Amino acid sequence: MPDGGSVDTGAPAVVTLRADQLAIAKARIARKDASVAPAFAQLMRDTDKAMAAPLVAVTDKHTLLPPSGNKHDYYSLSPYWWPDPSKADGLPYIRRDGVTNPESKQDLDQPRVAEMGANVQTLALAWYFTGDERYASRAAQQLRTWFLDSATRMTPNLRYSQLVRGNPKERGSGIIDTRWFIEAADGARLLSGSKSWTAADDDALKQWFAQYVTWLKTSPNGEHEHAAKNNHGSWYAAQVAALALFTGDSATARDLANEGKARIGWQVTPNGDQPLELARTRSLHYSSFNVEALSRLAEVGRKVGVDLWHYQAPEGGSLRIAIDHLAQFAEHPTSWTGTQIDEAPLELFVIHLRRADVVYPDANYLSLLHRLPAADVERDRSALLYPDPVK
Repeated sequence: MPDGGSVDTGAPAVVTLRADQLAIAKARIARKDASVAPAFAQLMRDTDKAMAAPLVAVTDKHTLLPPSGNKHDYYSLSPYWWPDPSKADGLPYIRRDGVTNPESKQDLDQPRVAEMGANVQTLALAWYFTGDERYASRAAQQLRTWFLDSATRMTPNLRYSQLVRGNPKERGSGIIDTRWFIEAADGARLLSGSKSWTAADDDALKQWFAQYVTWLKTSPNGEHEHAAKNNHGSWYAAQVAALALFTGDSATARDLANEGKARIGWQVTPNGDQPLELARTRSLHYSSFNVEALSRLAEVGRKVGVDLWHYQAPEGGSLRIAIDHLAQFAEHPTSWTGTQIDEAPLELFVIHLRRADVVYPDANYLSLLHRLPAADVERDRSALLYPDPVK
C-alpha cells in the first residue's frame, strides 16, 4: 500500500474519522514505521485493558435507579451540583461550576457510557489495524450489550440524564453524556468485514440509533439542547449529525452541519476567543471541548457536502481561527488568560493540531506539535487517527 496523502484505503465508511488517514496508519504499522510505533504500542496496551474489562450496560445499576424505576433507562446526575450547606437535607442541590461531585460517578450511567465508547473505539481500532478477530469479537459484544441485547439494552432516550437532586425537572443538558455514541458508531463501521459483527447486528444498531435520533429531534429535552448556544449545542449537533449519517439519514446530517455555520458565528470571535466557554471556571478545557464538537460536526459535514472547515462567519470567526487561538497556548498552557481551575493536559491540544494539519496542510501545526513533549505526543492516539504526513 502506498504511503502519503492518496491511498486506496479499502477502509470502512467511518463517520467522523477519515478512512484515508486510518489506511496510512495501517500501512505504517504493517511495516513497523517508527512514526506510529509509540502510538500503536499504547493502543495495544489500552486494548489489553479493554479485553480484560467487564462489559458495561445501563442495567448494571444496583443502588441508584432512575425515577422510572427501570434499569434500562439511562440515569445520571449533573456533575457540578452539590448539597446546599444551608439546608438540613441539602436540597435542592446548588451549582459549583467545574467542581465534580463524586456522587455523580457512583453507580450511575455516565461513567459507564464513557467506558463503553472508549472501549469500543479501542477494540475496533485494534481489529482494524491487526485483523485479530478477538478484538472485533469483544467490541461487538460490547455494542450488543449496550444497544441490542434485550436483557441489557438501553432505552433510546435520555429523560433521566444529568438530573439534579431536589429538582424533579428533566434536563436537556444531559444529552451531552452520550457524545460517546459517536465512538460507538465509528467503531461499528470499523468492524466492517469482521465475522463478529454481522449485517443483522449493523441493521439493528441503525434501528436503535434511528429511534434515538427521533427522540433527540422531537423531545423537549432535545429541543432544549439543540437551542443551546455553547458547547452543549455543539455536541448535540455533532452527535445527532453523526448518528443520523450512520443510519443513512443524510438530510438530517446535512441540516445540522449547515446549522454549524451559525454556531461558529455566535461562538467564535474574530480573534478566536469563545466567550461562552470563557465564562466557565475551566475555560481552556471547555474551549478545547467545543472545538472538538465543531470539528466532529465538520467531519460529518465533509461527507454531506457542507464545508465547515473553511467557513468564515460574517461576524469574523471560524473554526480555523479558534484552533489557531488554542494553538498559541499549547507550549505554555499556564499562560492562558481565562479562568482554569485545574491543570490543562496536553491532550487538550494534540488532537486539534494533528487534525488541523490534515485539513490545513499549508499551516505549521506539525512543527508546533513537534515542540511539545515528545513522549506524550508520540503515544497519543491521534498519531494513528491523523498520522504525520510526508512533507
